[in-house]
Amino acid sequence: MNPSPKIDHDDVLRARTKLLASAGPTRRERVEAYRVLARVSPATHLPRLVDALLSLSYEHGLRDSHPLRLALCEEAVAAARTIDPDAPDRERILFRALLLCHRELYALGRRPEGLAVLAEMGAMERTWGRLSGASTVSALHLWATALAEEGRHAEAADALAEWVAAIRPQRPDFDTLARILAEWAATLADAGRADEALAAFEVLVDLDAGEATDDRGPLACHFYALVRYAELLDGYGHAERAAAARQSALAALTELATVGERATVRTGDQAQFWATLLAWSAADGERLASDGPYPPSGAGPRQWSADARQRYFDRLVTLREQLNILAEDPDRHLPESLRLHRVLTVRTVVQCEHSTYAFTAQLPQLHTLFDEGVELARRLDAHDPDAGGRALAEVLIDRSTFRTATCRFDAALNDFREALGLRGEDH
Repeated sequence: MNPSPKIDHDDVLRARTKLLASAGPTRRERVEAYRVLARVSPATHLPRLVDALLSLSYEHGLRDSHPLRLALCEEAVAAARTIDPDAPDRERILFRALLLCHRELYALGRRPEGLAVLAEMGAMERTWGRLSGASTVSALHLWATALAEEGRHAEAADALAEWVAAIRPQRPDFDTLARILAEWAATLADAGRADEALAAFEVLVDLDAGEATDDRGPLACHFYALVRYAELLDGYGHAERAAAARQSALAALTELATVGERATVRTGDQAQFWATLLAWSAADGERLASDGPYPPSGAGPRQWSADARQRYFDRLVTLREQLNILAEDPDRHLPESLRLHRVLTVRTVVQCEHSTYAFTAQLPQLHTLFDEGVELARRLDAHDPDAGGRALAEVLIDRSTFRTATCRFDAALNDFREALGLRGEDH
């Protein structure tokens, strides 16, 4: 922002008149007025100009006009940078302007610039932490998620480790901490740091167990965590520990089927955690080509960038088309049909959970998808027992977790027991 050395006093008078009008200025009029007044009294009016610019970027008529919204946000950033460095609120004002600028850069596909903005925001938060002794980590989480979407998993894992260390002393609620630990463990796994991933997830499992025992958290969440923990252990070659984790999951599900939840919980609270872990479980089998961002494992869709989320959900149409083609000769393509069907099922779950009220409304569709997956796996098992048995166990466990999320505990227990029998773990 380059203030003119000459001030037109008529312009100043008109600007003040707009602000004092009885009907109140529109957002555009506020911006026009503060652009003038900021040249006269920058200490007073520059912060107001930043606020007016950011407010105008939210105006309904500009909702889909990202280039214009970005221009307003960039002007706000420039104005915030010219606020006196000694002004007490300067850094907070600049931080807010950078945050909205970052969002518009991502909406326009200008991800490298958006990442640079996030890096600056993270540096600002670290400075505040050093000066105040209290950690602030909102930008750090955004930075970690953005890195993971770019496939920079090692850097993302380090950023999340810093985030976890900063936020745990603040004693976040159970749901928040569970999501934090799941995302950290998933990113460590994506970075190839198996021992650290298992250690992080063990903390989550222990947390869930403690909350459930003390009647503060849902036993269902402990069940989901144990199921995912067993899958991780299997993936890293720890078969005996995986089997033990599934036995613990069986005990938790048996209790749910016998006496129900120990604590009063809302279905939607634990369904979100279930959907996130299910999507992480399926991530390795459904990675997109590396020509664009991919949602980070262990993070819910509300944390993904808009373009990563859009690519993820747009794939649903293609998946249905591919499955329809394979269905023309079903017995020939059973393994691929089953794989694609699981991808379709998981993405539909994530889409439903992401949309307000859609999870409950779409339960019939989800029931159908999980049932179809089990039927496909049974057909594969009949044709090829070696491959089909393990595949059937996998989709039965998927359906068991879904039935648990919908409080159909008896049916969930039947599925889980059958899956353990197929794996030779029904002792």
